[in-house]
Amino acid sequence: MRVLLISANREEINMRTLPLGLACVAAATRKQGHEVMLLDLMEEENPIESVQKGIHLFDPEVIGLSIRNIDDQKMEPACFLLDRNQEIISLCRQLSPAPIILGGAGFSIFPEQTLEYLEADMGIQGEGEAVFPELVDRLHRKEDLSGLPGLYLRGRGLQGQRTFVPNLDTLPWPNVFSWFGPVRNLNKSWMTVQTRRGCPMDCSYCSTATIEGKTIRMRSPEAVAEDIANQMAAGLEQFYFTDNIFNIPPDYAKALCRQLIGLKTKPCWVCILYPGKVDRELAGLMAEAGCLNTSIGFESGSESVLRSLNKHFSFSEVRQTSQILGDQGIKRMGFLLLGGPGETKATVEESLKFADSLPLEGLKITVGIRIYPGTSLARTALQEGVITEKTNLLMPTFYLARGLEDWLYSTVKRWIAEKPNWLM
Repeated sequence: MRVLLISANREEINMRTLPLGLACVAAATRKQGHEVMLLDLMEEENPIESVQKGIHLFDPEVIGLSIRNIDDQKMEPACFLLDRNQEIISLCRQLSPAPIILGGAGFSIFPEQTLEYLEADMGIQGEGEAVFPELVDRLHRKEDLSGLPGLYLRGRGLQGQRTFVPNLDTLPWPNVFSWFGPVRNLNKSWMTVQTRRGCPMDCSYCSTATIEGKTIRMRSPEAVAEDIANQMAAGLEQFYFTDNIFNIPPDYAKALCRQLIGLKTKPCWVCILYPGKVDRELAGLMAEAGCLNTSIGFESGSESVLRSLNKHFSFSEVRQTSQILGDQGIKRMGFLLLGGPGETKATVEESLKFADSLPLEGLKITVGIRIYPGTSLARTALQEGVITEKTNLLMPTFYLARGLEDWLYSTVKRWIAEKPNWLM
């Protein structure tokens, strides 16, 4: 079948990235024997015109749309992003009778709500590389779709319990240039690299477990290094490890760094670290392997708030992690998440003072916490009456501890005014 895959993301949230996930789905679908065309709307000067042209020339029999972000996760002002996707889907409906299938991280958090809002036909929650090619096969053969893992049909719900691929090395990890060709602003683009999926840390607000599961599944360090070497040979220079916990397990992180050190050309990369679990050996290996910058999500400087967020590290570990990285010349961006359950004016001041005491190159402060379904934060919000059973969490909905509303914003803005390397 002729399959048109569209990466609908046009938002540069934090950095400009290429849609690796959709390229993986494209590679798996082509391997299954189907003809695939991929459109990255981030790279198109006129997205509407590009979709029109793609449908006209390719005449797809199936259209897949990747939903990366539902909103920008900012409470003030909230920016809902699905309306742009709705515009693309409406255009596809006008130009083609092909069924429209959704996927991506954003869809995986809100499968049924997203289907209804965008009026798509069906969608896949979770790892599309494994299920999407089989779905296309069944559509081609006009077979029953029931039982497909993670497949949702609009108005009919989940068709089969979703599963997780245990060995990520069995999935295709293509060279994106084979799909996208020359990329504009190449020196500004970051190639996303995912070395593992799943997170067991169970932070109270996090949606990662909903998207990827709680069990960590890892690619082999050799395969990751080979993939990066191929991307560098094609012209990419900057890599963003999207793993929420690059340093867990520590032995895996060290093995990966050793593989990167062994490459002929050293890559430049950034990653996200969980405070603690960073010793001098790991920091040294990261620096030697080309790590430029790390994000350290310590989130709070209050012991009681840390516990409410279900964090499993101490303040001394945060400080030690920051110091060890700095000793190796690796830049550090800290993250504070203010306004969660148990937050008070005193704990906010405590957090700001703690962050100010850390050796960091920058600090990002978020006020209010996005509420995602199935999380501990959602249950707390329900118990406290912040939301009800009928609240549609697809619409940007945030938790902010009562009594902090105006004061918290003004306080954070006052601190930021005196700190040129702090931002909201």
